[in-house]
Amino acid sequence: MIKKLIISFLFIFIATNALAIERKNIGLGVMAGDPTGITAKYMFDNYSGIDAAIGWKTSGDSEFYISSDYLFHIYDLIKVPERIFPLYFGGGFRFIDRDKKDNKFGIRIPVGVEYLFLNNSLGAFVELVPILDLKPDTEFELEFGIGIRFFF
Repeated sequence: MIKKLIISFLFIFIATNALAIERKNIGLGVMAGDPTGITAKYMFDNYSGIDAAIGWKTSGDSEFYISSDYLFHIYDLIKVPERIFPLYFGGGFRFIDRDKKDNKFGIRIPVGVEYLFLNNSLGAFVELVPILDLKPDTEFELEFGIGIRFFF
């Protein structure tokens, strides 16, 4: 278990580009759904970024989950006065380490919306993620997540 946590920490550290000078673009938080766990996001600019997540599946089985996506943000589709609601979409991967079954590896295509609070230091999101599993079998899955991140 310690080995998995160390690998997860290193993955998020690298995936979020934690050594960047503009620290306000890094977000860390929690998410619930499938999976439930910890989420991180790094914004390269206003329109692109990467996110990563580690967690566990809520199905009751002993499963360790890790994912990462490259995201594009569109600010013009949802217009609310004095509010920021970027729609985002992208692509990435997911890996699930399962104790009693074969591990899973798949391609993620997340689509979501994020509410950025006025000072942009807090963001709440909801997303729907179609997944094409490639290992152990080719199959289609759908995940849903809701979460919140603090940006610094």
